[in-house]
Amino acid sequence: MIALRRAVFGAFVVGLGVSITLSESALALLTLLWLWRLRDPAARAAARFPLWAPVLAFSAVTLVSALASGHPTTALAASKGLLLVAALYVTADALPGPADGHRFLSALLVVVTLAAVVGLLQTAACPGPEPDYGWPAWLYHRCYRARGFFSIYMTLAGVLSLALLAGLPRLLPGAAVARWTIVPWLVSLLGLLATYTRGAWMGFGAAVLSLLPMTRKGRWLLLAGLVLLALGALAGPKHLRERFLTMGNPEDPTVKERVYMWRSGLAIWREHPVLGVGPGELKRVYERYALPEAVKKRTGHVHNTPLQMLVERGVLGLAAWLWIWAAFFARAIAVLRRLPEEATSERTLVVGSLAAIVGFLVAGLSEFNFGDSEVVMVAWAMMALPWVAHETEEASSRRRERA
Repeated sequence: MIALRRAVFGAFVVGLGVSITLSESALALLTLLWLWRLRDPAARAAARFPLWAPVLAFSAVTLVSALASGHPTTALAASKGLLLVAALYVTADALPGPADGHRFLSALLVVVTLAAVVGLLQTAACPGPEPDYGWPAWLYHRCYRARGFFSIYMTLAGVLSLALLAGLPRLLPGAAVARWTIVPWLVSLLGLLATYTRGAWMGFGAAVLSLLPMTRKGRWLLLAGLVLLALGALAGPKHLRERFLTMGNPEDPTVKERVYMWRSGLAIWREHPVLGVGPGELKRVYERYALPEAVKKRTGHVHNTPLQMLVERGVLGLAAWLWIWAAFFARAIAVLRRLPEEATSERTLVVGSLAAIVGFLVAGLSEFNFGDSEVVMVAWAMMALPWVAHETEEASSRRRERA
C-alpha cells in the first residue's frame, strides 16, 4: 500500500506540470486510497484535516447556491471544482515530515521547469501572433505566449508562480537545501516572464515583498532580485517591455475591459446579493449586464476571483471563501512563530507556502485563477506544507508506521 501511494503521488506531482488528466486521475486514486485507510481508527487518529471547518462551510454554501439557482443541475455540475480540495488532504497525508515536503517541492520544481522549457521553445519558434498553427499543433497553438503543456498561458503562469514562490526561501542564505535547485528555478522564472501574464507578475512581486518581514537573512537579496527582474523586463524584447510598462495602466485595452467586467459583475451581484446567481451561471446572465462600451459581451468569469465568488455565491459564499484564507494564514503564521530559529528546514517550508498563497491571491485580483483546475490544485497542495512542517520527527515516524 505504501509503495502504491508513493507511486500515485509521484504521478500526481508530474501531472501538476504536464497533464491535467494525469493529475486529476492520480488525485482521484489518492483520495480513494486515503479514504480506504481512514477505516482504521489508528489511521484516523494520525490523519491531518487542515482547514476542515472553512472548507466545509464554503462547500455547503456553494451547493446551496447551486440548488437555489435557476438551473440547479448545471450549477451543481459546475461545482465539481470543490473536489479538487482533496489535493490539500492527500498532500498532507503523503508527506509525513519536513524532509518529505522538501522532496515534494524539488520534484515539482523539476516538473514545472520542463513545462517552462517547452514554453520558452514555443515562444522562440513561434511565427507570430497571427495564424500560429504549425506542426505539431500542441507546440504552435497560441505560441506567441509561453503556455507549456497547458491550453493557455495564464495556467502556466499560475503554476510556475506557485512553484517559484514556494521554492524561493530555499534559495536564500542559511537554507539547508541543495543549491542545484537554483538552475531550474531561474529557468522557470524565465518561463514565467515568457507567459507575458501581468497578473501573475504582480502576484509574484507582491509575494516576494511579503517575504521581507518573514525573512531574517537575504532581505537585500530579495529586493535586489526584484530590481534586477524589473530592469531585465525593461531591457528585454519590445513586447515584454510593453507588457511590463502597461501593468495597471487604466488606458490599456485589457485593463479597461477588466474594469467593464467588474462593473457588470457588481451589477449582477446587486440583484442576487445573498447566494449569487449560482456556480457557473454567470455565463447565462452576463450578456444582459455587459456595458455598451465593452468589447466582450459574453464571458464565464469576470477576471477577479473575489468578485467571482460574490457574483456566483453571494456574500455568504465570499465570506466562506475568505474564511479559508484567513484560517490558512492564521495557522501558518502561528506555526512559523512556534518554530525555533534553528529549524531552518521547517521554516522555509512554511514561509514558502505563505509566499505562494500570497502570490496566488494577488494574481486572482485580475484573473479567476481559483477556477483554473491546474492552478488551484497546486495551490491546495502548497497549503498543506505548514501542517507538514509542524510535524515532529517522533510523530512523523508514528505516521509512517501506521501508513
